Amino acid sequence: MRWMTLSKGKINAIKSSETVIKTPFNTKMSMMRKYWMLYLLFIPCAVFLLVFNYAPMYGVILALKEFSPRLGIFSSGWADPLFVHFKEAISNPKFLSVTLNTLYISLLRIIFGFPAPIILAVLFNEVRHNVYKRTIQAIAYLPHFLSWVILAGMVKMIFAGDGMINTVIENLGLTALPFLTQGDWFIFTIVFTNIWKTIGFSTIIYMAAIAGIDQEQYQAATIDGANRWQRIKYITTPGMGIAISINLILTLSGILDAGFDQIFNLYSPVVYEQADIIDTYVYRMGVVAGNYEFSTALGLAKSFVAFILIVLTNKIITKLGGEGVW
Repeated sequence: MRWMTLSKGKINAIKSSETVIKTPFNTKMSMMRKYWMLYLLFIPCAVFLLVFNYAPMYGVILALKEFSPRLGIFSSGWADPLFVHFKEAISNPKFLSVTLNTLYISLLRIIFGFPAPIILAVLFNEVRHNVYKRTIQAIAYLPHFLSWVILAGMVKMIFAGDGMINTVIENLGLTALPFLTQGDWFIFTIVFTNIWKTIGFSTIIYMAAIAGIDQEQYQAATIDGANRWQRIKYITTPGMGIAISINLILTLSGILDAGFDQIFNLYSPVVYEQADIIDTYVYRMGVVAGNYEFSTALGLAKSFVAFILIVLTNKIITKLGGEGVW
């Protein structure tokens, strides 16, 4: 037949044209044309990230400048030596104090706060009464949608010296507790109220992971005689493994973020010694005192350490057989 008489050159030309069609660029373009509506929905998110996350990053050069408000960021002269503000930030006596406070509060928030939504998600999964389950979920989610400005007012009314809790304590003939005016009690209040605000909404990702578990595993385990605790231990918890490992990586990467919004709206000078963290110190040095170069250098150093932590945590979890972010 005629098609059998094609020359080798024509066959190679056809093969090369097929190769061109299958290039990664053409494949991506075809995918974009196919799912153009999804890319269109992504545009507002991309604009938001560019405007509020990437555009302000030019301001980090303040850490390398002698800033003058009259000249602006770009026209201000460079520091001499260039990294003098980083040296000042690290050698400042207050730096060690606020860093230790940050680590201490963050570790407490992780130790007590990280397992809380996992446990609550497992409990939600065990509830079979749908109306009761949805009611409790809605109540647990509600604090997430309120800012710390609002919640701080509520916390002060509840935990203040003459607040609701201390009124009950005093009516029982006991001594009122200094929840907001004594360092250790203030940190307890910070950790407890942070769990209260975040526990409900944080269960969503774990509930989604549980929903992806094959229900036949539970049925088979029940037939084999496994009780409820054994089903949780050997089916539910391993089924949340990927979600737990990824959340742990992201949580540990923010170990130097002890919750600026919460502490700033609740603390006072009487608890600065125990509750002053890097972010609140940067705020006072930058916005209040006007030492923008120093505060920028300190904030940039914190971000650099956080980046190292997320890389190391991801590496450790993948080495242990878990699921990393990348």
